[in-house]
This record gives sequence, structure tokens and C-alpha cells, in this order.
Amino acid sequence: MRRIQRISYKRLFEIFFLLLVLIGFTSFSYLFMLKHENDNDFTVSNSGSNIEKNGDGNNSDIRDDYLSLIMVGDSLIHEAVYADAKTSNGFDFRPMFQYVKPIICKYDLAFYNQESILGGKEIGLSTYPRFNSPYEVGDAFLDMGFNIVSLANNHTLDRGIEAIVNSRSYWNSKNVLVNGSAALENERYNYQIMEKNNIKYTMLAYTDYTNGLSTNGKDYLVNRIDFDKIKKDIEAVRDKVDVLMVSVHFGEEYNLNVTNRQKEVAQFLADNGVDIVIGHHPHVVGKIDYIGDTLVVYSLGNFISAQRGVERLTGLMASVVIHKHTEDGNSKISLENTAAELVYTHTDYINGGRHNFRIYPYSMLNDNLLNGYRDYYDKYMGIVVSDNSMIEKR
Repeated sequence: MRRIQRISYKRLFEIFFLLLVLIGFTSFSYLFMLKHENDNDFTVSNSGSNIEKNGDGNNSDIRDDYLSLIMVGDSLIHEAVYADAKTSNGFDFRPMFQYVKPIICKYDLAFYNQESILGGKEIGLSTYPRFNSPYEVGDAFLDMGFNIVSLANNHTLDRGIEAIVNSRSYWNSKNVLVNGSAALENERYNYQIMEKNNIKYTMLAYTDYTNGLSTNGKDYLVNRIDFDKIKKDIEAVRDKVDVLMVSVHFGEEYNLNVTNRQKEVAQFLADNGVDIVIGHHPHVVGKIDYIGDTLVVYSLGNFISAQRGVERLTGLMASVVIHKHTEDGNSKISLENTAAELVYTHTDYINGGRHNFRIYPYSMLNDNLLNGYRDYYDKYMGIVVSDNSMIEKR
């Protein structure tokens, strides 16, 4: 009996020891996974705030705050696009974005250019060359998480003052940052200062073109690129925000290269303290670069349209993390983790028409959706990134 009892005690001890080891290993693995589960997703891990306390445990001397930003290009709603979105009681554009929504909604801030004005169906929808789009387009972009919208482009004046009044009425009812077009002169100077994660920001928007259409003295209807006016706008907001973004509708249509005019405008904005320059208009993607500490995206291309050709159906999603470091009451902004991802607008050709518009990240494409997509990726990503090692390709 004693021998059997001694063996039982020994085995009990061994089992107890193994349980302790197993519990310890499981706890360590769980903590390790918890710490590193978001290492490859900077839009999650580098968002929010981090506060370090000083040595005596009092209030913090050092604080780090983060905002993640994604930028896409033109929402250019041709008739084929809104016809495809038609339902029995209106329009629903949301299915078109089902593959990019999971990407967009992860970001704190999301920018796009509403190329075709949202004047609503009550004044009659229209396509090229004088666009007017239904409000449901904006609903779909809001559903994805977009909260910064440029209204300054070469189609802003397409349908006159009535469309601009309707457009601003729609956007003013939403909790988003919009700029570039105003229904009233005092609205032109109503700069929106927004704040998230302890970081204050705003966006100004301008266009180089109006397709020859005139404001008839009502310059507030659309902001033109005028260096004197831009400088006054910057001076009005620069000291009120941590981050200043400027949207510019510039460049040459279908030109993959950066023009001298784009360089001139970008340099002016960088010299005047703009943090991020967001470019669009060429309908094709362009280079991402830095001028000093200023991030410049020269052309985001089309996000959605019914234009033809792979160049015009390929768009850019550019992203960056805004880092605000505060120490002893002094703050400094830096831009980190700059990245680029391509998207493609795919449609099915049925009975001579285009249907089932869907925006795909290039990472989801195959040769059935776009034959030779890998070569197209290399071509257009090569233009966007060039030899800039600061830009991550996705």
C-alpha cells in the first residue's frame, strides 16, 4: 500500500507541474497574440492616443495621437452608372462599393472628390458633358465612411446655381467636412474645423478649370486656384488646426506625368504650410511625392466612372497616418506609413450595355476580371511610387 501511495503522489505532482506549464504557455501565447494581432494593420494600431507618464506618476509630459487617412479620386457618375443603380423606388449605389467598403471604413478620415454635382433628380439627372447626379451617390459614400468631400472641380458649374444650392443643402445636412463650392458668399468663408483623436484638421478645395463656364461674378460658387485667395484662406485657418489639407483639381486629362503647373501649385502650397496636397482631374493615376514635409498626391484618378480603357478605370487609394507628438506643451505633426493601393472599375457587357459596376482592389483581381492585371499593376504602381522608397505598395 505504501509503495502504491508513493507512486500516486509522484504522478499527481507530475500532472500538477504539467498543468502549471500548460497554463503559463497558454497565457503567454494569448498575450503575445493580443499584442501583435494588428501589427499589419496600421489603420487600427496607429489610431487613437498614447500617453506616457513622467517619472513621479503625475500627469503626462508626453502624448502621441494618431489619425489614419485614406484618399480616393473622382466620383464621376455617367448615365450608365446611375442607370445601373436604379431601383423601383430610387437608386442604390452601395453594391458597387462592396469590395472596397471594408478597406475604407477602417480609416478615421476618408477623402473623395464628388466630380459630378449632387443636384438631385428633381432638376433632372444628366451625364457628359453637363453632369447632375442623385443624392444617393453621397449616401453610398457616407455608408463607406467618407467624411471629407471636395466640391471644387471642372463640373461644379455644370447645372448652374440651382444644382449648387441643392448640393450644399444635401452636404450641410451631413456631419462631414466639405469645401470648394458654396451657395452663399458667407458660406464660402465658413471654414470647418474638425477634431478627432485630439488632432484638429480642415480641408480647403480649389479647381484650375470650370470648362469655360462663368460664375457671373459669384466667385463663391466654386473656388478657383488663385494664389492670393488661397494664401488668405490658409492664413485664416493655419493657426487653428494641426493638419491642413488642400484639394486641388489640376493637371492635364489622361496625362500620367506631372505637369509644370502641378509642380508650381504644389510647391506654392508646400511653401505656405500645407501638410497634405490632394490632387485629381487627369482621370488617371499620378505620382505620390514629398516636398519637404508636405505629402503631395498629384492625381488619384477615377474612383468610379463609366469611362473606357484600363488607364481610366484604374484609380488610386493613397493612405497615410498623421502623428501628433506633444511634449511639454509643444506639438509636432509628422506623416507616417504612406501607402498606395490600386482599384479597378469592372463592368459586365450585357445586350450592348454596361451593368454590374463593381470597384475592386487590384489585390482581388484575376485574369477573368481584368486580363493581364499583374502587368497593369506594375505599370500604374510604378508611376505612383516611382523610385520613392517612402511609399508602401499594396
